[in-house]
Amino acid sequence: MHQPSRGGLGLSLALLSAATFGTSGSFAASLIEAGWTPGAAVTVRVLVAALVLTLPALLQLRGHGPLLRRSGRTLLVYGIAAVGGAQLCFFMAVEHLSVAVALLLEYSGALLVVGYLWLRRGQRPGLLTLCGAAVAVVGLALVLELAGNTELDLVGVLWGLGAAFGLATYFVLSAESEDALPPLVVAWGGLAVGGAALAVAGAAGVLPLAAPRTDVTLLETQVSWLVPVLGLALVAAVVAYVTGIAGARLLGAKVASFVGLTEVLFAVAFAWVLLGQSLGIMQLTGGALVLAGIATVRADELRSPGGPGAAPVFTPHEEALAAQP
Repeated sequence: MHQPSRGGLGLSLALLSAATFGTSGSFAASLIEAGWTPGAAVTVRVLVAALVLTLPALLQLRGHGPLLRRSGRTLLVYGIAAVGGAQLCFFMAVEHLSVAVALLLEYSGALLVVGYLWLRRGQRPGLLTLCGAAVAVVGLALVLELAGNTELDLVGVLWGLGAAFGLATYFVLSAESEDALPPLVVAWGGLAVGGAALAVAGAAGVLPLAAPRTDVTLLETQVSWLVPVLGLALVAAVVAYVTGIAGARLLGAKVASFVGLTEVLFAVAFAWVLLGQSLGIMQLTGGALVLAGIATVRADELRSPGGPGAAPVFTPHEEALAAQP
């Protein structure tokens, strides 16, 4: 009874993370329409979120100084690759590709997680996992309406794969649990490092930054630019990262990464509700396929090895043992 409850809690946290990550598009759209660059929106989002988490993180760190020092390299990699790198690579990819193609490439990071766990940790994917991955990718392509959009730019594809690597790093590092810092502290450290990296990229001119402080339109209402900024920072960053890390520790990197695909579904749904962007039958069908693929991957985890009663995947123990060099 203990394991299913952990799995259910992990799934709930992962879905909450995906849903809150999915709000970022609607909040950012109002800023971009008012003249903000995407790079400025995400940089402010990450830096404000890190600032908000600073005091709670410092309170949780009391008496854990040695653990923080041991985890310093992990936080550095997490911040640069999983937070800053993933964001920067995605925006660079969008300069060469459509947003839909860039998103598909970024979320192929779930497949990289499967490959990493197989090659690095010996967790060979089962047939159900492979089938679930294929179904989920097809569903994602339908949600993003990729039919007919075949123009690809090699540079853009490489940037998109860089975003996929950053996303895979996020799930792999988030799932580590042995001798690990609390999820809130990991989120704070990663956001602080990632925000600094994005700010440096902006200062160097790699990431265009423009942020006019003017009223914006949100839900057909004129509001201060602070409203979507706080939405991006508090909902789409603070809540999203903390619950995502906690969920990944309970589910394991592989299942968490596939549940993360629902972020695209939530983003489309929020755009439908908040921005009036209608959903077509193909997108609804694609959404159903993504959910079916995720369910298939999770079913494979429950049955391997030793059946649903076995402890792997849904306990942090397996991930921790596998992480040891």
